[in-house]
Amino acid sequence: MKKYLLFISFICVVLPTVSFAQVMTTGHYHSLIICPDSTVLNWGMNTSGQLGDSSITPSNIPVQVNSLTGIKAMAAGQHNSVFLKSDSTVWACGSNQYGQLGDGTTIDRWTPMQVNSLSGITAVESGNYYSLFLKNDSTVWACGHNNNGELGDNSTTDRWTPVQVNSLTGIIAVAAGFYHSVFLKNDGTVWACGDNVWGQLGDGTQTQRNMPVQVNLLTGITAVACGSFHSLFLKNDGTVWACGDNGYGQLGDGTTTNRWTPVQVSSLTGIVAVAGGWGHSLFVKNDGTVWACGWNQYGQFGNGTTTNSQTPVQVSSLTGIIAAACGTKHSAFLKNDGTLWACGSNVWGQLGDGTNTDSWTPVLAAGLCMSGGTAIAEQQQENGFQIYPNPATNEIRIKTAEFRIESVEVFDVLGQKYNSAFDILNSELTIDVSSLGAGIYFITITDEKKNKVTGKVVKM
Repeated sequence: MKKYLLFISFICVVLPTVSFAQVMTTGHYHSLIICPDSTVLNWGMNTSGQLGDSSITPSNIPVQVNSLTGIKAMAAGQHNSVFLKSDSTVWACGSNQYGQLGDGTTIDRWTPMQVNSLSGITAVESGNYYSLFLKNDSTVWACGHNNNGELGDNSTTDRWTPVQVNSLTGIIAVAAGFYHSVFLKNDGTVWACGDNVWGQLGDGTQTQRNMPVQVNLLTGITAVACGSFHSLFLKNDGTVWACGDNGYGQLGDGTTTNRWTPVQVSSLTGIVAVAGGWGHSLFVKNDGTVWACGWNQYGQFGNGTTTNSQTPVQVSSLTGIIAAACGTKHSAFLKNDGTLWACGSNVWGQLGDGTNTDSWTPVLAAGLCMSGGTAIAEQQQENGFQIYPNPATNEIRIKTAEFRIESVEVFDVLGQKYNSAFDILNSELTIDVSSLGAGIYFITITDEKKNKVTGKVVKM
């Protein structure tokens, strides 16, 4: 069976309740994957050591990040990489001009160094020159560039070690843009801070905010994403809303008018994931197709042209897509057969096809830990639970390491419950999913001690 890699981009797509690790990520001009042995491969630009291989030599083929094992999630910024280990510590390499590596210095690191004073981390994100860290107590911590208030600590002082984002609790997802940050709360509301020149904070103003303010008129949000100067919000009804810079049509509302409060992306329903780049946006539908709008100068839409679009157009020749990611000038797509495809600028080899040639249509990324073995999700545990295989066909198996299972519930991406079972009290369970349509589902498990975890499963 091929290994299936869930991935997230630097300028981000965030699925807040997912417990499976993010195992592929893209930065401005570099990309990373986690292999089944929990080591990391990296390729593309390496001017600041962001590949973590003890060099500053770029590579259009994967190279191993030095001295890292047990990695379960990653994030990539402009010229840096951030890694979350299974022990909930965080490590980072690359550019450190503003302290974005969080090690108390401004020294670039060509191999990963531990971020100071952080434990219990459950998610990481990286913006232009700063990093965000979500803790298991639902607080957020940040370090790096802060001239625009993007760290949310009510200052504009750069921080070389993590500081807490002010007045935020109950956070389940974070997103980082160029100089702004977005936070999703467990009540479905969204909060944001930092640069707001383009209205990317969505509070109806262009006022910079040094601590989080609520995004106007948004409830029922299930995922958030940031482009460089725009923000994307996925609602529980499968629609997408957006605000901020719209000079290329990246908000997808049929105009190039900047929006200070969120507007609906035109003609899109059934969306399950969103991603934002420098000037383009990507949307994954529940039928496995991908749609794009905004800037397309380098072919990052993957539709065979370099024509911009103010409304979403379909990425050509791609079906069975379960996730998408954006770099600055390129896009990447994960298929349900485990293959990775990419298009757009390739000057640093960021498409992963062994060349430095731009492509206006998706090309197959090569050599990405994808031959033989079992699905990568089978080898991962979260809070003592295993959910496998992933992707699944007819059944899903669940195991617990310590306590017995009390209940299991299955939801689709819009929150509709498909089935549930209670008072099971077994340590191993098989769920029949043969009647479910192809797509993305969430499995919420509660054990007899009321520990709870939600895992994301792809149904083929």
